[in-house]
Amino acid sequence: MADTSPRPDAERPRRKAGRHRGEGQWSAGHFTPLNGNEQTKKDDDGLNVRTRIETIYANGGFDSIDGADLRGRMRWWGLYTQRKPGISGGKTAVLAPEELDDEHFMLRVRIDGGRLTTAQLRVIGEISQEFARGTADITNRQNVQFHWIRIEDMPEIWRRLEGVGLSTTEACGDVPRVILGSPVAGIAKDEIIDGTPAIEEISRRVVGNKAYSNLPRKFKTAVSGSPLLDVTHEINDVAFVGVVHPELGPGFDLWVGGGLSTNPKLGVRLGAWVPLEDVANVHEGVVSIFRDYGYRRLRHRARLKFLVTDWGPEKFRKVLEEEYLLRTLADGPAPEKPAQQWRDHVGVHEQRDGRRYVGFAPRVGRVDGATLGKIADLAEAHGSGRVRTTVEQKMLILDVEPEQVASLTDALAALGLTTEPSVFRRGVMACTGLEFCKLAIVETKQAGIDVIEELERRLPEFDEPVTINLNGCPNSCARIQVADIGLKGQLVTNDQGEQVGGYQVHLGGSLGLEPGFGRKVRGLKVTAEELPDYLERVLRAFGEQRTDGERFTQWAARAEEGALK
Repeated sequence: MADTSPRPDAERPRRKAGRHRGEGQWSAGHFTPLNGNEQTKKDDDGLNVRTRIETIYANGGFDSIDGADLRGRMRWWGLYTQRKPGISGGKTAVLAPEELDDEHFMLRVRIDGGRLTTAQLRVIGEISQEFARGTADITNRQNVQFHWIRIEDMPEIWRRLEGVGLSTTEACGDVPRVILGSPVAGIAKDEIIDGTPAIEEISRRVVGNKAYSNLPRKFKTAVSGSPLLDVTHEINDVAFVGVVHPELGPGFDLWVGGGLSTNPKLGVRLGAWVPLEDVANVHEGVVSIFRDYGYRRLRHRARLKFLVTDWGPEKFRKVLEEEYLLRTLADGPAPEKPAQQWRDHVGVHEQRDGRRYVGFAPRVGRVDGATLGKIADLAEAHGSGRVRTTVEQKMLILDVEPEQVASLTDALAALGLTTEPSVFRRGVMACTGLEFCKLAIVETKQAGIDVIEELERRLPEFDEPVTINLNGCPNSCARIQVADIGLKGQLVTNDQGEQVGGYQVHLGGSLGLEPGFGRKVRGLKVTAEELPDYLERVLRAFGEQRTDGERFTQWAARAEEGALK
């Protein structure tokens, strides 16, 4: 590896400032902060805030928290202020941050690779019940999020999490976020290569490392050796995708520059094959490029995807090899398209050792602490004590003997956690939404649960795979642009001329089989009240007009706009 020293005041050669000097790139010698976020990070590393939380804020309470820590650096330890109850979505863009802030926090627990032991899951459940009013949402990045957290309780929460090997370090912030991994790594019969060692080494090197704790924006990583492509590699900043090189054997195909939000871009292949033992080195190289060359002037252009778009994959690979790795990477093949649309591992599946893993579906990722404790009990009684989360807001219990499967699935069903969900329960995803998120305009979690129940009642025979993703704002935490039906929360005008909560509709997005972004339906805005009727209408049209074997994505691309309204 080349010099990876990150600090603006470090003794390192400064390259001649080029035409991108105005973007605030450190590589151009431009270390002067160009916005408030960059100034806050320069003033003090976000990792340093934990000491203040434990020694000052936990004792002095919410009112003792410095504003720059409250709305900035505390994210480096997984903490966001949540939305003050009772504030409507119409006020989101109107009120100042301090008016939106509640005195409670969302706390995100990072779960790299989605890997949990039952001991860890039980502690998460206990924290949920004691400190988070029972909340514990499974995210589509394999994390768990609590709400209603008090700053006074953080030292004890950290003590309990870290006592079982869990962390909130850099679960948020301008840092390397959680590392996505296949939830069936090491056990799947069809696995190309087990990426677990790479995830562990990446985590060891970068999490909490001040060399990478001041990036231009968040940085998202995915590693999977599953042929199902089960970690949404196309929309991560860097992804390592399992492939078999014709001469070198199993390894990973390298992708960079994916991301959604208001300017979505699919990641691009660099054409490079990376062996398992080299993944962490290459990851550090890509993170270092982002740190040094990433745009820091405008926050909405500070993601890696903009640099990759400007450079192109050839230049990005050249810089990676020549300036950071100091060697060339082998050329390699692209991953094959997955054989199936569902990539969530729900249901009962045989492992390579003859045992089974069992995937089940909470509704829109919403569970509670008591239920998590019961899941831990079931996993210990029926398996080896290993549990996994997925990028689809689902969970798995591993290592179940065949004769134990029926008992486990029955017990899960008694908790409302079915292993044979309807397509709607399986395919509906929702972000945090108006209930807790300060950016949200509409409610999403309960809306998603209502959609599931309504569509199960109205369309009981519908069995085609379809994803319906609800997002409370334009930021696409729920991946609306790559869903069959993506619903972006916004204010819309109803028939009475009133501004109410509703959704802009995107149709036909997908990942995996044919990755691409959904089309906006011109002039279509659906109120929250009208949503079940609209979804029933468009799904019935699909059922009537589809050709044999045609997926929703394919139909939506060719259908007349009238059928989409």
